[in-house]
Amino acid sequence: MRAIAMTTNGTPTVLQPQDVISPKINAPQEILIRLRAAGINPIDTKLRRRGTFYPEQIPAILGCDGAGVVEAVGNEVTRFQVGDEVYFCNGGLGKKGTGNYAEYAVVDERFVARKPQSLSFAEAAAAPLVLITAWEALYDRGRLEAGRRVLVHAGAGGVGHVAIQLAKLKGADVCTTVSGTQKAEFVKGLGATPIDYKATDFVDAVNDWTNGEGVELAFDTVGGENLEKTFPAVQLYGDVVTILSPAENTNWKEARSRNLRIGLELMLTPQLTNHLEAQLAQTKILEQCSRLIDQGGLKIHLNQTFPLEKAAEAHQTLEAGGMIGKLALVMD
Repeated sequence: MRAIAMTTNGTPTVLQPQDVISPKINAPQEILIRLRAAGINPIDTKLRRRGTFYPEQIPAILGCDGAGVVEAVGNEVTRFQVGDEVYFCNGGLGKKGTGNYAEYAVVDERFVARKPQSLSFAEAAAAPLVLITAWEALYDRGRLEAGRRVLVHAGAGGVGHVAIQLAKLKGADVCTTVSGTQKAEFVKGLGATPIDYKATDFVDAVNDWTNGEGVELAFDTVGGENLEKTFPAVQLYGDVVTILSPAENTNWKEARSRNLRIGLELMLTPQLTNHLEAQLAQTKILEQCSRLIDQGGLKIHLNQTFPLEKAAEAHQTLEAGGMIGKLALVMD
């Protein structure tokens, strides 16, 4: 099959088109999926630059997110049959026999959900990781409830634009940091109040928006010093959830004085630790999001697609920054 192999860690040029052996069903609960598209995520570019979780298994196929059509099923598969359209977040972390920058993938049926009927394969492939990340961050880590006020950082980004919508679906009011008019108009369309962080101090803007009280929940999708800068925008006993590792020099004094509850969100934990219960919970998240999408309550903004062979170009585009929404590779 055609695939994009990461031959070593480094620049996007290490992503090389190759012909490799197609994966085969080796367990009774596995399904063979003919991939129609694969999502591109920041974790892909990080693994390419720094090395995968399984460096001894290079070359590797990246790509956690995939969407396609079931082509064969194991003899104990009960949830799917040949011809079903599916989407999922599984593999792509460097382990042999996994990864979705390819024409085929084999995945345990328990970690796969039916594709939203209203989405194209490319849109569906762009969705799983950001859906699960935003859902877990807001609903599980942040314990979001109706009537709460939420600050979402980088609301025009992949995780951010989904987080805005999930917060609104929960009955929350949302403000979000963006830069520029185009992104401001985009997040307004999602129901959020934009804050141009390049034109104003976002903490001042948040406190103005909340009449000096601060938000009940802040969701950091940026990392670095942004986490520490966010603490004064959160009310006493509020929540802050981040999807990035806090900087080593983070000053926690403000967070401590406010009695903030800090949540760390890494949606890859279940896969990296083989935590079955948590993996099954993530499948349920995708199933619920599929229904929300088909009901019109949740949208995935696909910014651009690239042919499979242009994976290196897709990585360059993502790393250039400033993009609204998501990217995907398409196999046809």
